[in-house]
Amino acid sequence: MGNHLSFGHKHFLLAILLVSGIVLPLAMAQNGPEMPKNGTIVPASSTPAAGAPYRNQPDRLAKRAVAYYESIWGIESPSIKAVESGVILRFSYHVLDPGKAKILNDKKLSPELISPEKGIKLVIPEMDNVGILRQTSTPEAGKSYWMAFSNSGRLLKPGDRVDIVIGDFHARDLLIQ
Repeated sequence: MGNHLSFGHKHFLLAILLVSGIVLPLAMAQNGPEMPKNGTIVPASSTPAAGAPYRNQPDRLAKRAVAYYESIWGIESPSIKAVESGVILRFSYHVLDPGKAKILNDKKLSPELISPEKGIKLVIPEMDNVGILRQTSTPEAGKSYWMAFSNSGRLLKPGDRVDIVIGDFHARDLLIQ
């Protein structure tokens, strides 16, 4: 078999292996995080009946949420995927407008993955030899970007709903795949 991984993918895989033993979830206040309501659109997904798992909910954003991410933040396809057996949660997005999307790659800001339901906040780990598990280069139109959150205790699982907060950027109610 030939080696078909690019240089960046090799570093991502190395970082995942290194971070798999790190636990960074932080317990949040019982009422969950306070999030500003300044124009943030929450995707219109039906609320499950009491006791019904989120796993049965469709994995799609409402049309107004799609329009919001495109027009305000210059991105499309925001998604969360459990990788490396759920030890890492990867947030990825596709850039349409680099000017609007630059906040997502701003290295001065510390992204958070929040589960209001479970009272959990995950952060992006920084490895001594690898650095932060996040792309911080200037975004370019047509390219996809990612950041990896440590989920070592596997406290969050596919089917859970989470929020991503990066400065003023708020993506709410994203389904972990």
